[in-house]
Amino acid sequence: MKVGIVSLGCCKNLVDTQKAMSFLKASGHSFVNDPKKAEVILINTCGFINDAKQESIDTILQMADYKTDRLKYLIVMGCLVQRYKKQLEKELPEVDLFITIDEYSDLAKILNDFLNSKTIKENKVVLATSDYSAYLKIADGCSNKCAYCAIPLIRKEYRSIKFEEIIRQAKELEEIGVKELNLIAQDTTRYGIDLYGKYRLADLLYELNKMNFTWIRILYMYPDEINDDLLEAMGNCDRVVPYFDIPVQHASDRMLKLMNRRGSKKHIIERVKKIREKFENPILRTTIIVGFPTETDEEFQELLEFIQEIKWNKLGAFTYSLEEDTASYNMEPKVDEKVANKRLEKLMLLQEKIAQENNEKYIGKTLDVLVEGRDSLDKRLYQGRSYGNAPDGIDGHVRFTSSRDIEIGEFAAVKIENVNVHDLFGKEVI
Repeated sequence: MKVGIVSLGCCKNLVDTQKAMSFLKASGHSFVNDPKKAEVILINTCGFINDAKQESIDTILQMADYKTDRLKYLIVMGCLVQRYKKQLEKELPEVDLFITIDEYSDLAKILNDFLNSKTIKENKVVLATSDYSAYLKIADGCSNKCAYCAIPLIRKEYRSIKFEEIIRQAKELEEIGVKELNLIAQDTTRYGIDLYGKYRLADLLYELNKMNFTWIRILYMYPDEINDDLLEAMGNCDRVVPYFDIPVQHASDRMLKLMNRRGSKKHIIERVKKIREKFENPILRTTIIVGFPTETDEEFQELLEFIQEIKWNKLGAFTYSLEEDTASYNMEPKVDEKVANKRLEKLMLLQEKIAQENNEKYIGKTLDVLVEGRDSLDKRLYQGRSYGNAPDGIDGHVRFTSSRDIEIGEFAAVKIENVNVHDLFGKEVI
């Protein structure tokens, strides 16, 4: 059957989508990009915050509009289903099958039984994005239990994937020509502690560094778990890029404690200092929550001063999202929505200034750029990413000109001539 795929939410969700695609392909199904041509549409939903839930519902309803004689089945899986399956079954009769995360261990059988198909060839990885960049999930679930977060309710406790299985999957990605490997989990730095009684992310890096990847990037690192062994491994492994995605959420120690975040502002500052001492041009990325219950004007000002001090290369910020069944749900007083939005605007204006200043330091420098696109009208114009840009679209791009034809997925040396808040601009050095 012809299957249309919609994957919402984070890159960890995307890996689950790819597993479903792998099962479907191994059972003889094919994929189409146009929902009008699909006989089956599979939607992998996100249920992290209210905006993500709404996007998932809207997408389901939008895809349900395509149900005609051609479109036979609408299948919905993922975080939203895990959290609200009974309610969804009642309110969305347009959906033919709901699959929870708890059922993923039997995903191949569930899909085959429902679609009246069977596995006919070897199950090999199918990438939903490109053949040169891939995510590798090293763990699932989360045991941190941050006060605002529903992930432990949805994904359950932290579960590291066995070391040998990660290496097997990495070799499979290496064999198909992946150049950029991005390690993901809800907390990558915790890897191994549940299976082996100790942190093993450093061990994993040494093993992956033996493979033929150009870049290995780590995402979702918790500040209190970035230990010296990990920094040493990152420094010793030449394929591991100095990219530090560290979601800190706030700077006020009272706020951090109320959010049930481990560590303190002082510890975060010390870790950042150590990173900058050890690595040349490290990229520091973080996420911030403003308007968390009881956040005061003084604590928000402390947050602004902290951001000004650190000068993060990349920063994403969000207003607090009220999530049922989380520890913060009944915390009072809540911050007024208008106040929270004003704080967010002020914070992002500060970050724009910092980002512009950080980007201006690249002018005159030459960067290796992974080429991802070419302008359809001006064939001299290309778009790509340096090691400082993760593939999730948050970090911006490098846009450049070249006098030669460059294949997508190749690397190009680009001299930076101009910048803005998000992007770098230059030309290829030949």
